[in-house]
Amino acid sequence: MRTGESVLGEADLSLIHALQIAPRASWTQLSAVLGASPDTLARRWEHLTAGGYAWSSLLAARRGTDAMLYAWIELECVAGRAEATATEVSRDPCTLGVHAVTGDADLVLLVACPDLYALDAYLAGRVRRLPGVIRSRTQVVTRLHNRPYRSRIEQLTPGQVQLLTGITGGDRRSRARVGTGPNLTELDHRLVAELAGDARRSAAELARQCGTSESTVRRRLDVLAAGGALHHHCLPAPRFSGRPVWAMVTTDVPPLEVPETVAALARLRETRLVTSVTGPHNLAVALWLRTVDELHDVTAALVRAAPALRIAGTALSLRTHKIGAQVLGPDGRRTHHVPPATPF
Repeated sequence: MRTGESVLGEADLSLIHALQIAPRASWTQLSAVLGASPDTLARRWEHLTAGGYAWSSLLAARRGTDAMLYAWIELECVAGRAEATATEVSRDPCTLGVHAVTGDADLVLLVACPDLYALDAYLAGRVRRLPGVIRSRTQVVTRLHNRPYRSRIEQLTPGQVQLLTGITGGDRRSRARVGTGPNLTELDHRLVAELAGDARRSAAELARQCGTSESTVRRRLDVLAAGGALHHHCLPAPRFSGRPVWAMVTTDVPPLEVPETVAALARLRETRLVTSVTGPHNLAVALWLRTVDELHDVTAALVRAAPALRIAGTALSLRTHKIGAQVLGPDGRRTHHVPPATPF
């Protein structure tokens, strides 16, 4: 059963793929790779973002030398309250995923907090006080095996990828890591908050917004990227991407088999996020599928790729309310973003 189909053309997907590789490349640089004029590319991107069909965002990935703490939270809600609760938690700066799902839970959240104390404060002071929530269940992510909400568009040819990387340096700087975290400033808080909604905002615009110089903005962004403090994601809205169905698969894997299993799962096109978690099952995998029917084939593929894996449970999203900092409307298009709480 098909729940949606792509309204994004090949040119749109090529542009999104290029921006995943080089998030802040100029339209002129992208023009040399994509074969369209800078003005055409700028207009195309404006159409995609204004219509809520795609976005480019920067989120905090680290707190100094420490990575952010992630957790999956399942919520069971009073009958008729799940949608209102999903809307409410979508407003929270720490929620990076809000999905209404099938199964025992009504909602599944992915949250990011600076540490366990902040997670406890969020659960005690916010989640457990929501009027529509009957009970919650939290699985702390003990290891994040890949980037949250990565995409597998792969629209560009290998030659185009090589050319783009050569022209812009690609995402080599964002992959760089240093031994100690950057010396973070109040300006960094403001830059991350501004770029969460639109990672392509110019240095000049950011400088005016933050009351500083363009050179200072560029320098701080370079420092944050080199220190691994930022995570970039450029995505199409799932409903219009050709892969509109989000699914969560919980699995059991013998501890000694986890590294090999994770490597095998990460190679599958459908997998988006692979996490080791606390609780009765030790691996949780998030997927984006073309159809509901595909879940059967993909779970079989998971087991074939990783024979040590045992499927413990599956859940399908009835509606995705939030991805990263982006809030999605009932029609699946991005409506607005929620500035994340920077962990610095």
